[in-house]
Formats: sequence, C-alpha cells, structure tokens
Amino acid sequence: MHIHILGICGTFMGGIAAIAKQLGHRVSGCDANVYPPMSTQLEQLGIELKQGYIAEHLADEPDLVIIGNAMSRGNPVVEHVLARNINYTSGPQWLLDNVLKDRWVLAISGTHGKTTTSSMLAWILEYAQMKPGFLIGGVPQNFDCSARLGAAPFFVIEADEYDTAFFDKRSKFVHYRPNTLVINNLEFDHADIFNDISDIQRQFHHLVRMVPSNGLIIHPQCEHLITDTLNQGCWTPVEVSVVEENRQQGWHAEKIVADGSEFIVRFKGEVQGRVNWSLIGDFNIDNGLMAIAAARHAGVPTKVAIDALAEFVNTKRRLEFKGEVNAIRVFDDFAHHPTAIAKTLSGVRANVGQDKRVIAVLEPRSNTMKSGVHKDTLAASLQQADLVFIYQGEQVMWSVDALMNECHQPCVVSENFNDFVEAIINAAQREDTIVVMSNGGFGGIHDKLLSGLANKP
Repeated sequence: MHIHILGICGTFMGGIAAIAKQLGHRVSGCDANVYPPMSTQLEQLGIELKQGYIAEHLADEPDLVIIGNAMSRGNPVVEHVLARNINYTSGPQWLLDNVLKDRWVLAISGTHGKTTTSSMLAWILEYAQMKPGFLIGGVPQNFDCSARLGAAPFFVIEADEYDTAFFDKRSKFVHYRPNTLVINNLEFDHADIFNDISDIQRQFHHLVRMVPSNGLIIHPQCEHLITDTLNQGCWTPVEVSVVEENRQQGWHAEKIVADGSEFIVRFKGEVQGRVNWSLIGDFNIDNGLMAIAAARHAGVPTKVAIDALAEFVNTKRRLEFKGEVNAIRVFDDFAHHPTAIAKTLSGVRANVGQDKRVIAVLEPRSNTMKSGVHKDTLAASLQQADLVFIYQGEQVMWSVDALMNECHQPCVVSENFNDFVEAIINAAQREDTIVVMSNGGFGGIHDKLLSGLANKP
C-alpha cells in the first residue's frame, strides 16, 4: 500500500511514517518545512519527502493519506484529498487500526512528563529484553529512533490530549485503548482547543472509560483533578504514588540526595531498591515511579526496573546539558507551562545549592503561553532563578514587560534577539548555570551562548 503523510516532519507523524515503513508499506510525505534531523531520519528509512502542501504531490495517487492535526480546511493538499475522494484518516486512528488493537498498550498521559516517562518505560522494557514497540514525542537517547514497531505484545505510547485532526476533535489518546494507563498530572493547558479544565477532564475520562477491568491506572494520589476525573466513574484497578505519611498505600520515593539523583523506592511500605541515576529534580523522581509501576504491571520485576533506570539517559531537550564554557553551564529544557518551569528550576537549585547563581532564559512559545493564559503565574514559577531573561517574540500576544515588576529578581525583557543573547552573555559569571526554556528551537540560542561565552574576556 502507498501511504502519504501530511505533516510528516513532526515527531508524532514522523514516528507513524517509520512504523508504516516497518510494516512494509511504501511511504511518502510532505511538510511545510522539510529539514533535519527528522528529514534525515526519514530519508534514511527510504521515505520520499516533498516540500510544501501542493496538490501535485499527490499526482501519483496514494491508497491512503494520513492527515496530521496541524492540517486545516483551506490547505491546498487537504482540499485536493477531499475533492478527489481519496481515502484518508488521522495518525492516531491509523495507529489503532494497524498496530495498537492487537497489542498491550502502555499509555503515558498528563500535562507534564509524558515524553520523559514514556522514554523511561520503553527503556525499562528494553532492558528487560521485552523488545517493546514505542512512539515517543521526543528523542529518547537510549534508542536510535523515536518510534518502532517492536515485538508483540508491548507498545509504549506518549498519550497526548491534543486534538486528533480537523475532522476529529477528540484527543489523540482516545484512540489508544491502553491496558496500562499512567496519568502523571492534570492542569489547564492547550487554551487554543480547550475552554477550561473541565473540557480536559472530559477527554481524560473518555480515556479512563476505555481501560479494561484487568488493566491498571497509575497516578499520583495528591493530584485532586485526577481524582475528581476518576470519581466520574472508574472500572479499573488503581495504583498511586503517595507522600511520606501515606507510604503504606502505594509507591513512594525517599530522597537520599537533595537534588533527586539518588532515592529509595518503596511500594506499600516495602523497600524495593535504590535508584542512582544521572537525572535530577523531584519531577523526574515522580516520572521514574510512574515508569517503574507501569513496567511492573507488564511483568518487569521492580528490581530490574530500578537497575534499568541507572542506565537511563534523559530524553533530548529535557534539562539536557548543552555544554560548559569558563565554568558556566548551559542547559536546554522543553518548558511550556509555569508548573514545568517551576519544577525544572527547583531541581536545578537543589543541584547547585544556594551559593551559586541560576539564570533562567525563557521564550513563551507554546500556543497557551503566547496567548497570555499563564501570564499571572509565570513570575512565581521563576522564583528559584537569580536572574531572569524573557524574549518577547513577535507572536507573543501580551506585553512581557509586566514581568519585570512582578519578578522578585532582576528581569530583562527584549524584543531584539541579538541584543537578548548579548545581554545574557554579559551577565553570566563563572559557576553560573544557565537554563534555556522553550518548546522551539529558540534561534539556536544555546550554541550562540556557548560561542559568546567562549569569546568573553
């Protein structure tokens, strides 16, 4: 079968392309911007790539077109598909019909931590020699790909609540039908498609309804929005991660090192082992507990999962170390929400201590951040930083200048990118840690900072 994919260079759709190729299909695709690294990965798989969205790309009419959720009515190639009555579907629906319906699906959902937890879980299953399939919305560094078919039965998927396609406004994850479901957390996000938190809870409850009675749902006990959602109806056993005083009731982590790089794992009060890994931050401990619990449901002994995490390399762009120049460290983090920003900076603060400076560099780039939905909580999320630099990009629909007064620490806002980078370089001192936070490429700022710092007197 010839499958053509619209929006093929996104991580999710690129993963669909890779899996379709592994199933033996002829795969082609187009995107508005065809560029590395995804274009290189796809071309190496023998997938035909075309630049732009024009009807001529479908002159060799495919048997099926898979349409990404970035495509909308009015797009020339979408209009061509509809006018010619070419068979089409969404990426999540294709995945269900061709892969997931026959697999034990382990779905990782929630507002934060999906990519990291999915990567951890896939690696644990791989370490346990289960050869899982997976589709992860990032670049897991324990593997050489972000998606693969794997061997039956296990398939790990990052379960995103964003909508499916222009013709299917349900969340992607309602197509996945998991046996094992992790809900990491639940907050308001994606203001471009959801009106309020109840809209999001409704989609999560659709997902909960699909988990079988012999499956498992895993979530933090302290997340009241998750509990409220499950109280709407739950027909599946539940395991929870818990705080210290409730450690007899579920999964619990006892920190050995303040920055979270070493901790003891307990289940219902019983010590399971000790994780000693390269990651930091309480949020990564939370992710690790979820991955361990999900792997246990799939048959991996907890001791094996703990051993696997000792060899886990964090996903790219999740507090990823980019380099060090003149004793100044630069990290890259895929921050898109005030809660994620706060958790990242808290982890970094615990790692460096109170005597060294943390510099936060932020680009409000997600649709929700650009719209200003989170502007009232943004300053508080940055409180662990000693200096704050915020870039006022062209598409940010509110004045970031207001944060200069709301931040307790010095805050610099700039609309000129080159001046912005120069200001950070001028402010940086030996032993500083610079954390760059954006869900985009941010103009290659990481390399510019490292280069500028190297040339700084």
